[in-house]
Amino acid sequence: MPVTGQRRRSCLCLAWSPPSCGRPEEQQVAAGYSDGTLRVFSVSQIAMELKMRPHRAALTAIAFSADGQTILSGDKDGLVAVSRPRTGMTFHVLSDHRGAPISTIQSTNKECGDLGAEGADLWLAASSDQRISIWASDWPRGHCELLDWLSSPSPTLTEFPSRPPPCLVAFCPWDGALLACAGLGVHPEVVFYSLHQKQVVEKIPLPFFAVSLSLSPGAHLMAIGFAERMLRLVDCESGAVQDFAGHDDLVQLCRFAPSARLLFSVAHSEILVWEVSGHVATEESLGSGSWPAWRRS
Repeated sequence: MPVTGQRRRSCLCLAWSPPSCGRPEEQQVAAGYSDGTLRVFSVSQIAMELKMRPHRAALTAIAFSADGQTILSGDKDGLVAVSRPRTGMTFHVLSDHRGAPISTIQSTNKECGDLGAEGADLWLAASSDQRISIWASDWPRGHCELLDWLSSPSPTLTEFPSRPPPCLVAFCPWDGALLACAGLGVHPEVVFYSLHQKQVVEKIPLPFFAVSLSLSPGAHLMAIGFAERMLRLVDCESGAVQDFAGHDDLVQLCRFAPSARLLFSVAHSEILVWEVSGHVATEESLGSGSWPAWRRS
């Protein structure tokens, strides 16, 4: 949708409404813009349904709640706004990450009683200064409770003279109380943090610092992108790994499709599509091609 007027606005982040929240024709996309506005679009009607301005600064991350009735948005000043798309109202603002841009927001549907909290919406926010907050919420009741807080010194790297690698974090699809984190420390590794045990339960060393991360919603697979133009797949059950070349720049984004059968990776202006045909990694399967073979898109 073109933007007119004296000031051009850039779309900096996108989020799809959860597919379980309604019929396919009710699918929505929320977009965050550089002028602090949030817009909600109907996919079927190809039209904007809502425009609001929950932030004064540029939006840097956005996500729907697990039930699709609430939108969480973060900006470059570190504020997280909680809004209801049906009313167009922002009813809560969190400033715990103030001073550093919000890099990631993710929400998952999980009863939080076993974590000692109320609500069925477990969500997290990560900022560029290597801080991660985890929250339990019951949005219909206006309840929001901080569950845990993770932080670590930022690594200093000659490979990143202008800025440190990003702080990457995601809920594990196979265990909603387990977080996969990269960039949370001075060593290139992925750590798995248990919200039950309040500690790191596993570490996977990496050859370089990660710049993108995605976990498969199907098998226990993790994709990691590096600035060294390489994509790595890790089987989190067996520990087997496989590296893939083919990118012309740093792998700035990688995402598994909801079906878990496709993996998308982005490097500058190129998008690679990887077909995932295996679910358990073994040395034999790595050599026989049951791990993804890529094709250009």
